[in-house]
Amino acid sequence: MALHLYGPRLQLDETLEQMQQGTLMRKVKSKSWKKQRYFRLQDDCMTVWYKSKKTGYTKYTSPPGRWICDWFQKADKNKDGRMSFKEVRQLLKMMNMDMNEDHALRLFQMADRSESGTLEGEEFVLFYKALTRRDDVLDVFQVFSQDGKKLTLLEFVDFLQQEQLEGENTQEFAMELIARYEPSETARARHMLSVDGFLLYLLSPEGAIFNPAHGPLCQDMTQPLCHYFISSSHNTYLLEDQLRGQSSVEGYIRALKRGCRCLEVDCWDGPSGEPVVYHGHTFTSKIPFKDVVTTLGQYAFQASDCPVILSLENHCGPEQQDLLAQHLKGILGERLLMAPLDGHGPTQLPSPQELRGRIILKGKRAESLAHSPSGQPDKAPEGEASEDDDEPEAEEDSLSQEAKGKAKKSQAKELSDCIIYCHSVPFRSFQQALAHRRPYETASLPEAKARKLIKEAGNEFVRHNAWQLTRIYPSGLRTDSSNYDPQEMWNVGCQLVALNVQTAGAEMDLCDGLFQQNARCGYVLKPAFLRDAGTAFDPDNPRSRAGGGPWSLAIQVISGQQLPKVASSKASAIVDPLVRVEIHGVPADQGRQETQYVDNNGFNPSWGETLQFKVHVPELALVRFVVEDYDKTSRNDFVGQFTLPFASIKSGYRHVHLLSKDGTAIPPSSLFVHIQITELPYPE
Repeated sequence: MALHLYGPRLQLDETLEQMQQGTLMRKVKSKSWKKQRYFRLQDDCMTVWYKSKKTGYTKYTSPPGRWICDWFQKADKNKDGRMSFKEVRQLLKMMNMDMNEDHALRLFQMADRSESGTLEGEEFVLFYKALTRRDDVLDVFQVFSQDGKKLTLLEFVDFLQQEQLEGENTQEFAMELIARYEPSETARARHMLSVDGFLLYLLSPEGAIFNPAHGPLCQDMTQPLCHYFISSSHNTYLLEDQLRGQSSVEGYIRALKRGCRCLEVDCWDGPSGEPVVYHGHTFTSKIPFKDVVTTLGQYAFQASDCPVILSLENHCGPEQQDLLAQHLKGILGERLLMAPLDGHGPTQLPSPQELRGRIILKGKRAESLAHSPSGQPDKAPEGEASEDDDEPEAEEDSLSQEAKGKAKKSQAKELSDCIIYCHSVPFRSFQQALAHRRPYETASLPEAKARKLIKEAGNEFVRHNAWQLTRIYPSGLRTDSSNYDPQEMWNVGCQLVALNVQTAGAEMDLCDGLFQQNARCGYVLKPAFLRDAGTAFDPDNPRSRAGGGPWSLAIQVISGQQLPKVASSKASAIVDPLVRVEIHGVPADQGRQETQYVDNNGFNPSWGETLQFKVHVPELALVRFVVEDYDKTSRNDFVGQFTLPFASIKSGYRHVHLLSKDGTAIPPSSLFVHIQITELPYPE
């Protein structure tokens, strides 16, 4: 009988049942070539199994796309050969395929040629092929495929070596990828890759632009704390603006889940005898300090076991300061660091490895440097103020002198004794800090003061941050909880660059991009030239960095896939997408370029444009991809973005998986790009 492999309703009859039991048949290739074989139709009614009498080898033959029908049969629970749109959605989830539902419904209706509201065998194949058709990927595939239908193992190895620049053991890696992403059992058995498998590989983590080797914990965690960029939050308790916003423990939960390792808590005397947390002298709501500490105890080490630094802005009187200390010790217990790790004075900062699972309190002490190397309190230098004269950071830009005066309180000893490694001190000068060289001191600087120091003494700032922690915080004038550019602070090695993590935007994209590496643990090892206290590096002079370069970065923006609609747009609206690529780094590396926009195509826009950049200090550079909806009469609307370190970029054909404005994934939205990085000689 004639067997229609993709026929509308495949029913088993007696003949098919006999074929599934198997029988001896004669295989005829020519008049002179006739061999006896044992053939058996498999349960899928599409694959024929046969065994060579001479060699004993088992072989399979199957039509192209058989694996698609395998999935169809698995999902067709009632075996009626039909699938509704709901069943199709469930099937695509089973196949681990992301799907834009609106577009999938349009393709479903297009493939439903019988207009029955269901897809039958051949209709489903048509639907699947339309949903996944990628001419851009097929073009790449056919360059390396001799027959245009499959990649042999050697052809796939050539692609991985020549285009993707994969390193050692490429053949073994190719076999792993085929086993992982090739959907056809037959192709897998033969170590071949179909177009479908090739696409699945390119959409996988191994085919993404972000180097998967940088995803796990992969950096040296045994160096002093000052050698790391540390993910930091400003006014962590706020969910909104700085004047009337809501204070909530949810702010701490979100920050910790996001990977923040330095949190801020502003403590004030509460009316009921219990200290409260809020943005002082504003209309922001208040939450009990005890609730904040309880939340910290519950969530501090869920995302990472790397140490948490709690930056304490203490505005309480002596009585409620004692309660602060009691809550910290009573709730956090042994997790709260209460003594130097080696039992001696904190002559140098410990490492994240040594402090795993510990919470470190940052704040002012009652006496100046009780844990100095001599073991005795040090006196403030003549003519200089002691740390008790430091002004609370929250008020530095906005409060009256009278309010500042009231904010100064004497420090209770019990709370002071909880502060071991991060003694908050006022910043006087780099020379003064170097003269006393106390690594356990930490200065907090407003953004404007930090910028002034960067401009006037960039190299000194870099050297200072090689041995001591510096915290940067937003201007008090940012009442809307907006953020400053963190990149310029990282360029000089500032470790605790505190941002309003509740405020989405380019600044938080950069922060998330930097800290997505190293298991998102919140600690990223600074480049070697930012860890050397005798470094000559100055961000304004890229040649002061020892090493090769500069580097040419060529990004061919090929296409986009299933871009989301602009939030709050009309149901009928279709985006006119353009892609902008931004380089954030030292001043010489700052740059941005963008493609032309594509009219009315958010599903599969094609650009085919190449954007060129020169990067002098790749260790500090971040690359941000932004997709916008072009509007000739007003500001373009945000569609999606993805940011990553230059050092984490993979070469070759890659997918850029886009994120929403708040940093969450929006699958299956992506860009398909080709990356080429070339080292250039420095001009004479």
